[in-house]
Amino acid sequence: MWGFPLKREWIHGWLLLLPAMVFLFAFTHIPAVTTFLASFFSTPRGRRPAKFLGLDNYERMLQDPVFWKVLWNNLWFAAGTIPASIALAIVMALWVNDRLAGRGFVRMAYFTPTVLPLIAVANIWLFFYTPGFGLFDQITGFLFGWPASNYLGNPDTALNAIIVVTVWKEAGFFMIFYLAALQAIPVSLKEAAEIEGAGRWTVFWRVTFPLLMPTTLFVGVNAVINSFRLVDHIFILTDGGPDNASALLLFYIYEVAFRFWETAYGATLTVALLALLSLLAIGQFLFFDRKVHYK
Repeated sequence: MWGFPLKREWIHGWLLLLPAMVFLFAFTHIPAVTTFLASFFSTPRGRRPAKFLGLDNYERMLQDPVFWKVLWNNLWFAAGTIPASIALAIVMALWVNDRLAGRGFVRMAYFTPTVLPLIAVANIWLFFYTPGFGLFDQITGFLFGWPASNYLGNPDTALNAIIVVTVWKEAGFFMIFYLAALQAIPVSLKEAAEIEGAGRWTVFWRVTFPLLMPTTLFVGVNAVINSFRLVDHIFILTDGGPDNASALLLFYIYEVAFRFWETAYGATLTVALLALLSLLAIGQFLFFDRKVHYK
């Protein structure tokens, strides 16, 4: 006699999940499968339909020097932004979690870059980097007498300049998660460690940081995804130049698929990007899972 109520609750539960499932399949799973299938065909043009090419697009990708360059750029970009933004977020969270005069204002100041539109952030930093007239050249010229520097036009500094912008943009966002995690840690643990004679560094490294590992895993996965999906800043600051020195993988996918209209090859590059992100996410979970303390 319990069958009908349980069945009704089961149907009710699936109906509640249905809207989210429709959006998930419509905008995530189906496009992913379609992209994977499109990578085995040529790009349809006008009345010429797509033809099955097998692995030709993947062979082209492996022989494409621009692909390897932007992939290396992306790996360097990830190595520069992920540790720096996470470390800066932890430092800011520890700072604003203590008793501090004007703590609310400091929190707002740290979080402000996060709520700014990406295009607005890029234009602000474009002014900072402008040779001769930008803020950085004005400061270094006034204090040290250094000549004007074209940070965004130099292949050796263009990507590093974008790394600085990204860290400035993301650190405040990650700080919010660490601040919430710090406030959830019982004060008694810190007090017990201090009674035992532990210093501030020992308390952080032995007590606080291990309890922040679930948050670090969450923030780390988001930081990896963010490092491979940046496009807006590149559009405004460098447009991928000079000579692809600041182009990242997703920006190259945009150029191939929409500027050059090689949608099939763009789909191949997208499959490579998704595979790389999947491997990195799996690696993060396998590496951090042993270090995460949920209780």
